[in-house]
Amino acid sequence: MIYLDNNATTRIDPRVLDTMMPFLTDNFANAASTHPFGVSAHEAVKTARQQVADLLSCETHELVFTSGATEAINLAIKGVAENYQSRGKHIVTVQTEHKAVLDVCHYLETRGFEITYLPVQSDGLLDIDVVKAAIRPDTILVSVMLANNETGVIQPINEIAALAHEAGALFMTDATQAVGKMPIDVDAMGRSDASVDLLTFSAHKFYGPKGVGGLFIRQRRPNKVKLEALLHGGGHERGLRSGTLNVPGIVGLGKAAELARLDMAKDSLRISALRDELETGLLTIPGTKINGNQEHRLYNVTNIYFENCDSDALIMGLEGMAVSNGSACTAASIDPSHVLLALGLNEQEAFSCLRFSLGRFNTEADIATTIDAVKGVVEELRALV
Repeated sequence: MIYLDNNATTRIDPRVLDTMMPFLTDNFANAASTHPFGVSAHEAVKTARQQVADLLSCETHELVFTSGATEAINLAIKGVAENYQSRGKHIVTVQTEHKAVLDVCHYLETRGFEITYLPVQSDGLLDIDVVKAAIRPDTILVSVMLANNETGVIQPINEIAALAHEAGALFMTDATQAVGKMPIDVDAMGRSDASVDLLTFSAHKFYGPKGVGGLFIRQRRPNKVKLEALLHGGGHERGLRSGTLNVPGIVGLGKAAELARLDMAKDSLRISALRDELETGLLTIPGTKINGNQEHRLYNVTNIYFENCDSDALIMGLEGMAVSNGSACTAASIDPSHVLLALGLNEQEAFSCLRFSLGRFNTEADIATTIDAVKGVVEELRALV
């Protein structure tokens, strides 16, 4: 299997698994227990929290561990809506956000909140003037994804955060695709006006285990954030996320964060070279083009349009390869990608695109084989038209 769907999930790094194994076998204690075994588990969680804090340049008490990014997004947006609605009931987000954000916003609309869904330009980037015009005195939250899961497009979140703060609103970013792949500083290099107030992430996007992620919640001035909890029953995670801690998962998340911080530079150089090689090869096929901005994007992903080729047929034809035609979280949907439609593609065009997302374990041989295979399947499909 040649695996080129790393934006959906990554293979767990063997070094992460090795770190987790003791907490799946001998050291299985509850981190909330006060006996020596529990204290040992608690110390492991404490270490992991520091490892994640180091990756995000935040304080350890500003992190809440969750089951993943979806739960973190729900806690963040619903928590702000519940606690800040006396100031206003208006939220600003983007049409190209992940469904986890969009679906929460749709839910809040049924509870009397007003949501502005910002359009993007044809390259997937936001127009800053459009963002500024959308923020109102009653806006309580601006939520903009850092890096898009389908195109890899990176938004200028610090500039947008400054606009939100100027209006007295909080700023949140879904950084699920970005954490572990690119440097992140929630304090925006000391610029308090451009800092991030809420940030979500998930371990399985950067070679950690599934079922664990987290939420950064700013607890320092000038924008100390107060949320209402979604889950009650024990007061874990400073009362914001009750439930027995997933110690093996948290330990794995911590190790994955440590490895990302240490390996990020070399990973980005090697993987970006492979991505560029893949693009160069595939764009020699007539009737192809890249979707999204090619300068401001993640180094590991390319989303390519193949004229007169149904993406499902392409995927079926690429035997022994894992690629995607959209977000894995909406894979069961028969609708075209909402991200690609927002970029201006029509439905037929959106159904003719593939996302290739590379990772730490891909090789040059994978890329060469993929280029040849895609060329062959495209030729076969076009011969049928």
